[in-house]
Amino acid sequence: MSGVWVFKKGVVRLVENPAGESTEGRRKVLVHKASNEVITSYAILERKLYALGWERYYDDVDLYQFHKRTSIDLISLPKDFNKFRSVHMYDIVVKNRNIFEVRDM
Repeated sequence: MSGVWVFKKGVVRLVENPAGESTEGRRKVLVHKASNEVITSYAILERKLYALGWERYYDDVDLYQFHKRTSIDLISLPKDFNKFRSVHMYDIVVKNRNIFEVRDM
C-alpha cells in the first residue's frame, strides 16, 4: 500500500500520490484471494462480504454500506461503482484480513 494517510476534519483518507508522481496507466483492482476473482461490481462484492458475515446497512441512501453484528466495523462505499477507488478497496482489505488484496492492473 503506497501513499500517505491524511487526517483532515475528522476523516482519514489515503492520498496515493502525495508527491505528484505519475501513476497514469496503473489502475488498482480489488481481488478476492481465495478465488482470485477481481471484484468488478457491487453484486460480486456483496456476495463475498455476505459469506464473511457482513450485512447491508440501509441507513444512508447515498452510500452502499455493510456492517458486521460481531464488530463495530462499517464499510462505506460510493453508490456508483465507477467511483469505487483504492481508498475504498484498502478499507475492505483492512477489515477483512487475508481475504482480499489490492493489485495494480
